[in-house]
Amino acid sequence: MKFGVVVFPGSNCDRDVAYVTRDLMEQPTRMVWHQDTDLDDLDVVIIPGGFSYGDYLRCGAIAKFSPVMQQVIEHAQKGKPVLGICNGFQVLTEAGLLPGALARNQDLHFICDRVPVKVERTDLPWTQNYQTGEIITLPIAHGEGRFYADEDTLSEIEDNGQVLFRYERDNLNGSLNNIAGICNLKGNVLGMMPHPERASDPMLGNSDGLKLFQGLLEKVAALV
Repeated sequence: MKFGVVVFPGSNCDRDVAYVTRDLMEQPTRMVWHQDTDLDDLDVVIIPGGFSYGDYLRCGAIAKFSPVMQQVIEHAQKGKPVLGICNGFQVLTEAGLLPGALARNQDLHFICDRVPVKVERTDLPWTQNYQTGEIITLPIAHGEGRFYADEDTLSEIEDNGQVLFRYERDNLNGSLNNIAGICNLKGNVLGMMPHPERASDPMLGNSDGLKLFQGLLEKVAALV
């Protein structure tokens, strides 16, 4: 199983993700430069956190025009897994692969903390190694992580069961319905503000995030 980690100018969590997929899980991993337009060899594409293109416009708004993104969209349309973490989540909403948007945190401050997160569904590869309703702890680090959608879109997201993760008790950024992570209708595209890659190495005292990558590996490996 081969992972691809997209690298934009300003990405700063790309090596963290690669450490999990390449070193902890021992899977082939390719760093994909934002001008690369060949993703055919990849099973999973991950858009990491950071500040793509410096976030000089709106978070993720410039990255969606990057040459690699058309290939990411086609990868997703084929039903292949795409994961966007933090800034990657913002990029996926800007590119139209996920509904809603990520706005400035409710207190307008950058938040760096560890928060309890509730797992809503376990019938998808991303969450199959968790228990429904399980509370896990994941780090967050963002200034624009408040999930927002208009009333109709929010209702559709909830009715379709697209929420995979919710903040439990500590909704520090003010996201509507405590939403921390959502998927598309097919379930192969996941965007989340918390950082599972920063909670994957037991040496850090928390490996709650590793189950997300392991569940995906087990499912895709079975299909391959």
